[in-house]
Amino acid sequence: MASMRKRFSSSSVEEDGISLCDSTSFSTFDLTSEEEHPYASLLCCHSIQDSLLSSNSSFTGYRGILNWIIILLVLTHAHLFLENFIQHGFLIDVKKVLGHLIEDNCNWPSVILILAANTFALIALLLERSQEKAMLSLSNAHRLHLTNLGLLVLFPPAVIVHEPAMSTGGAFFSLLFFTILGMKLYSYQETNRWYRLAHLEKDQNGPASQKHHNEHLTFRELYYFLLAPTLCFQRGFPCCPNVRINKLLHRLIEMVVVVQIMVGIVQQAPTHFLWLLFFFLTHSYLNFCAELLRFGDRHFYGDWWNATTLIAFWKNWNIPFQRWCHRHIYTRLVERNVSPSHAELLVFLMSAALCEYMIALPLHSCRLWIFLMMVFELLVAVFLRNYFQGNYGNGLVWLFLLLGPPLAVATYFHDHYVSLRVNRQHRPSQSPPTSERRVFLQLH
Repeated sequence: MASMRKRFSSSSVEEDGISLCDSTSFSTFDLTSEEEHPYASLLCCHSIQDSLLSSNSSFTGYRGILNWIIILLVLTHAHLFLENFIQHGFLIDVKKVLGHLIEDNCNWPSVILILAANTFALIALLLERSQEKAMLSLSNAHRLHLTNLGLLVLFPPAVIVHEPAMSTGGAFFSLLFFTILGMKLYSYQETNRWYRLAHLEKDQNGPASQKHHNEHLTFRELYYFLLAPTLCFQRGFPCCPNVRINKLLHRLIEMVVVVQIMVGIVQQAPTHFLWLLFFFLTHSYLNFCAELLRFGDRHFYGDWWNATTLIAFWKNWNIPFQRWCHRHIYTRLVERNVSPSHAELLVFLMSAALCEYMIALPLHSCRLWIFLMMVFELLVAVFLRNYFQGNYGNGLVWLFLLLGPPLAVATYFHDHYVSLRVNRQHRPSQSPPTSERRVFLQLH
C-alpha cells in the first residue's frame, strides 16, 4: 500500500505542478488499516490527473483527430461536388482549357520565351569566367551583371504585353520561370563575388585557390543550380547517394492525381480546397525534382500550419524564398545601417509587390487586390498579435489563409472573365454557338 500511496501523492503533483483538489485532505485516511486489507491494491484506483484535451495536459497524440478531420473534409467536398455535378453537369470544356494554356495555332510564344531565357544564364556564366581571366574588373562585371538582370526582368513583360497570341496560362508560367531565373542568377553572381573576395584576402593561397575556383564555373554546375529546387547558390550542394526510384514514382503519381483532382473540382468545390491542393502539388513537385537531382536539402517549408501569428506563417510557408530574401536583401540592408524592423518591412513589401506582379500581368489587369490584402494582413499581425495568441492566434491565421489569398485571386479572375465577356460582345460574328459557350472558369 505504500507504493500506492507514493503513486497517489506524487503522480501528478510532482509532474504537472498543478493539483485539481487539495491533497492534504487525503492525509486523514487510515492508511495503516488499508495496508492490512487483503484487497489493498484495489482500494485506490484514482489519481490526480487532467483530461487529455484540457490545456493543462501534456498529451500530444492527435493523429487520430487529424485523420478524422481529413475524412470529414473529403466527405464534405465530395457531397458538394456530387450536388453541383447533378445540378449543373460537367462545366469544364477541356478543349478551351487546353487552348487557354497551350495557345492557338501551335505558335507557343511562351515556350519560345522560356527557351530564350538560356541567353541570360549563359551571359552570367561568361561574365563570371571573364572575371577569372582578369578581362573584367569586379566593379565593371557587377554593373554588367545588373544590366543583364535588368533586361531579364523587363523582357518577359514586354513580350506578354505586346504578344496577343500568348495565353493567360502561358504568360503566367513564363513570368514565373523568369522570376525564379532572375532570383537564381542574382544569387549566382552575388555568391561568386563573395567567394572571389574571400580568395583575394588569402594571397598566400592564391594560385591553388584560383584553380579551385575556376573548376566550379562550368555549364554543368550552373544548370544543376538552375534546375535544383533552391534559389540560393553555393559551392557543392549536399547530395543524396542515389536516386530512389520508388520515391520518384511516388511523387510523380501524386502530381498526376492532384492535377486531375484540381481540374475536376475547379468549379465544384470552394477555392480554399484548391489552395490546399496547390500546396500539396508544390510539395510533390519540389520533392520530385530533389529526388531526380539527388538534391539533399529538402527543407522547403516549416510547420506553417501551427503558426500562431501571420509573421510566423510568412517565415515558414516558403523556406527557399525566405532564405533568399534574408541572404540577399535583408542582410544587405542591415549592413547598410538599415534597422532590422525597417529591413523586414521592405522585404515584406517587396514580396507583396512580387505576388501582385505575378498575378496581375498575365491577366492584363492591375487592381492591387493581392498587394492590399497582404498589407492588411500585416496590419492585423502587428496590432492584434497581443490579443490572439496560442490556439486563438492559429485560428486567426487559418481564417486569413482560407479567406485572403483565394478571395483576392478569385476577384482577379472575375475581372478577367468579365473583360473576356465584354470583348466577345463587341465581336458577335466570332462568338461561338450557344450550345458551346462554356468556359473553363465560369462564375455563377
